[in-house]
Amino acid sequence: MDDKSSEVAKILKGNLFILIATIFFGVDLPVVKYLIPTWMTSMDVTIFRMVGGCLLFWVASMFIHNPKIDRSDFPRIILGGGIGLFLFVFLLNMAVKYTSPIDVAIIATLPPVFVIVIRLLFMKQKPILLEIIGVLVSFAGAAIVIMGQGASAEHEHGVFGDIIAVVSSICYAVYLVVMEGPTHKYHPISLNRWIFLAASVPCLFICKDFAKAPIFHYFQIEPVLWILFVVVCVTFLSYLFVSPAVKLIGSEMVSLYQYLVPVVAAITSVIMGVSKLHALQVVAMVVIIAGMIMTNIANKKKKKLAQTVEAEQTPIPDPKAPQETIPATAQTESQMSANNGSGSPMAHDK
Repeated sequence: MDDKSSEVAKILKGNLFILIATIFFGVDLPVVKYLIPTWMTSMDVTIFRMVGGCLLFWVASMFIHNPKIDRSDFPRIILGGGIGLFLFVFLLNMAVKYTSPIDVAIIATLPPVFVIVIRLLFMKQKPILLEIIGVLVSFAGAAIVIMGQGASAEHEHGVFGDIIAVVSSICYAVYLVVMEGPTHKYHPISLNRWIFLAASVPCLFICKDFAKAPIFHYFQIEPVLWILFVVVCVTFLSYLFVSPAVKLIGSEMVSLYQYLVPVVAAITSVIMGVSKLHALQVVAMVVIIAGMIMTNIANKKKKKLAQTVEAEQTPIPDPKAPQETIPATAQTESQMSANNGSGSPMAHDK
């Protein structure tokens, strides 16, 4: 009974973590729409997120053990943070400036699809039919969003904003591919402090008018609270909640919550009065989610197929075959070698 209770508690805790992170991600875009351009520019929001996130992760890293980052991983961190993450956030904020935050939220679900495309084009992975269909269906959903914005008079430069959102999603997909290795090697806080440090460097080139932002000159508590929410909750806490959620309920369950981000963004946008929800956006949302489900199913099939092939190629030992014996002298030499530390991790540390 205790084991069942602890398992239920574990599942509930994991779902709570990822649900909170999902709500943060969904509320983020309408909040940015509220802030731009009345209180700051899209560049100012980017600076707040990158520099603020960097400071928070470095402060948090003081309270945990931080394993040393391998030198070979720093080029990936610089490329992933300084280009991938920075461009993703910068273009995402710029897209919100020109188009509906609901459109941007719908398009922002596309990075996993672009990751598949990148792997197919540049890593020579062979696709299966369902995977190709899923990618095409997702792209059709994105096309519906853009065409719907073109037919709407709500945002003058809506199509331009939607296209920027697509490019932003591609940048995030590149970031995911580049950082895939280091992400599995290091603690999220230890790694993110370096990623956000790299992402903060390009902010030096866009901070010329940062001090002129109206939020610094016309003090009101509401915009201050909203930008604190963006920095602390969306940029910092969300990343901390995702990692334990993956450990508690698994990456597949966590990935399902990404489909809720546009829903949260739509509800929040309507409540805050920064955008209206249109029927075509709902259709596009459903189409993109359908495409992503297809690609997820295809990905599972590919993994099962790879495991089956690997199992078939693994030779089964014959129990009747004579076992090779190791001479006593060889055993002694092996033990001496181990005692000398040649096979010990401590030897490598030295």
